[in-house]
Amino acid sequence: MPQTSHVEHHFTGSETVRDVVIGMSDGLTVPFALAAGLSGAVASSGLVLVAGLAEVAAGSIAMGLGGFLAARSDAESYRSELARERQEVRELPERETGEVREIFSGYGLQGDALEQATHAVISNPDSWVQFMMRNELGLEAPDPSRAPKSALTIGGSYVVGGLIPLVPYAFGLPIGEALRISVIVTLLALAVFGAVKARFTGVSVVGSALQTTLVGGLAAGAAFLIARAVSGLGVG
Repeated sequence: MPQTSHVEHHFTGSETVRDVVIGMSDGLTVPFALAAGLSGAVASSGLVLVAGLAEVAAGSIAMGLGGFLAARSDAESYRSELARERQEVRELPERETGEVREIFSGYGLQGDALEQATHAVISNPDSWVQFMMRNELGLEAPDPSRAPKSALTIGGSYVVGGLIPLVPYAFGLPIGEALRISVIVTLLALAVFGAVKARFTGVSVVGSALQTTLVGGLAAGAAFLIARAVSGLGVG
């Protein structure tokens, strides 16, 4: 019989990819919305640029700190669950043995094969605990350097994304022209980012690009209209 090639499509992203997505998506959207909003209220490209850079700096620090704390929280949660699982294996071995047996039963093991597999796991307390962490709780040991890596990746990605909509304002262009160029450049960047993100997540490239562009465009449009309305009321 002729052989047919089988290609499996799975999510190929990692924690680093996830951090880049988090930082870049917010970096492209928030400073873009801020710049667009200020463009509807002020007449100076320089003022928009300074305010935008200040937001990028503050936003990158806040996002990086959030990533750091989230990773630290995951590590602390894992250590807490690990200690609890060790205690249960030590103090409630019969119950934990039954749970190992149930896990293997779910994979179709029966009879002697089931008992042999169960005995192989519970014969080593450390392996037993790791088996329960992975198969009962669905937890993997976190990378010890995860927190600082996450902070730097998210914060750096935010800076890269946040500078894109601000570049046109750095050339001293009239505010209206700078805004138009910023809109075009940022929407293109959002579309490219959405398409690249789709390659890692396995979703539709076109759908992801359109969704990312739409969200960023709506945020910027809303900010611009609100700022224009407020400035028209003479508030300032």
